[in-house]
Amino acid sequence: MTEKSFDIVVIGAGPGGYVAAIRAAQLGLKTAVVEREHLGGICLNWGCIPTKALLKSAEVLRQAQHAADYGIEVAQVSFNLAQVVKRSRAISAQLQAGVKHLLKKNKVEVFTGSGKLAGAGKVAVSQDGKTITLTARHIILAAGARARIMPGLEPDGQRVWSYKEAMVPEAMPKSLLVVGSGAIGIEFASFYRTLGAEVTVVEVLERILPVEDAEISALARKSFEKQGIKVLTAATVKSLKRGTENVTAAIESAGKESQLTVDRVIVAVGISANTEKLGLEGTKVRIERGHVVVNQWLETDEPGVYAIGDLTAPPWLAHKASHEAVICVEKIAGQADVHPLDIMKIPGCTYSHPQIASIGLSEEKARAGGRELKVGRFPFQANGKAIALGEAEGLIKTIFDAKTGELIGAHMIGAEVTELIQGYAIAKTLETTEAELMNTVFPHPTLSEMMHESVLDAYGRVIHF
Repeated sequence: MTEKSFDIVVIGAGPGGYVAAIRAAQLGLKTAVVEREHLGGICLNWGCIPTKALLKSAEVLRQAQHAADYGIEVAQVSFNLAQVVKRSRAISAQLQAGVKHLLKKNKVEVFTGSGKLAGAGKVAVSQDGKTITLTARHIILAAGARARIMPGLEPDGQRVWSYKEAMVPEAMPKSLLVVGSGAIGIEFASFYRTLGAEVTVVEVLERILPVEDAEISALARKSFEKQGIKVLTAATVKSLKRGTENVTAAIESAGKESQLTVDRVIVAVGISANTEKLGLEGTKVRIERGHVVVNQWLETDEPGVYAIGDLTAPPWLAHKASHEAVICVEKIAGQADVHPLDIMKIPGCTYSHPQIASIGLSEEKARAGGRELKVGRFPFQANGKAIALGEAEGLIKTIFDAKTGELIGAHMIGAEVTELIQGYAIAKTLETTEAELMNTVFPHPTLSEMMHESVLDAYGRVIHF
């Protein structure tokens, strides 16, 4: 058994783990990272990045189909599914190689294998039938999560897909059932609908995209249904009968059960943290609701052991994991001016058509807190750039504390809002009030002008609507 010593050992090389390793190395700490499968984790290889590549192909197809609206003549628009998938996988491979280069550049030692705690300050790495012991004063758990499996809805890789199979289809399904209407489910629904599949989305809660502001959620549903996506809310998939060529789902809604037969089913009902096989038994690490409990500095109850990313509490987002990684490592290194993460300052994005993005509290939650609010709205249809782009569907909504002018929340639906939301993220980080936002000069013509107008509308000063 080989033994090597480090200052920090990170288990998992996803967007939390590899960022933690790089930042630790930058701060002069001897660092190792253990990864059993792919550098970059699920996000880079089977999540955030490859799905955006697929959605970009869908966007290009949609634009080609509507080229005549822009005075462009395009004949016989079609797509090559194999090439769409190939492009997506190539992008993931390119970025995985980039992560490998960054780790090497920063002199982070990479161990390929499964890592687990093996006593105080020790990590056992199993690789090729051998075990290597790594010792370190600080061990960061960044093992991520996997798709949640519901009894009776287990993916089989053939008729019933997880996100992995949904990203590499060998043939285009004519009909599709998506179980779950969070960001992952909605993105797949949008992709496959644009490519021509008949898509039905089933959501157990009262509305789709349930973490979003209710007004935005309603607009999203209206848009998706206009595109031909069938949406069933307050509905449950009770069972799946798998045939040789299709799947029949028993769906219960409003006390009645109906049958729906489709070519494929995508199950997108959340995640389960990879807390198993980490050697947590016998340690003081606590797990609540399936996730590791940490304090504001990402410390577990076990001295010298930390946890970041999808192992911990929501929101389960790659950028949250990366930010936690930096906080955790900088605190370990004794850096000055390290700040705990405020989840109200974390943007959330859904890359469907139309896009959805948000930060902070929804109007419903803000009102539930007893605050007096000022709420502003501005529609895409009143924005010159949106009209010029042919993307006049959408809304920007801002929520302020009426007494202090604090920006409590911002919610968007429409073209490029996943890029626009960062403006409000910066505003919240800087603790900007309505006064600074009103006095900020926004360039014209841009979609960002709607952010300004939405703020003005909250205070009865909107100009262009």
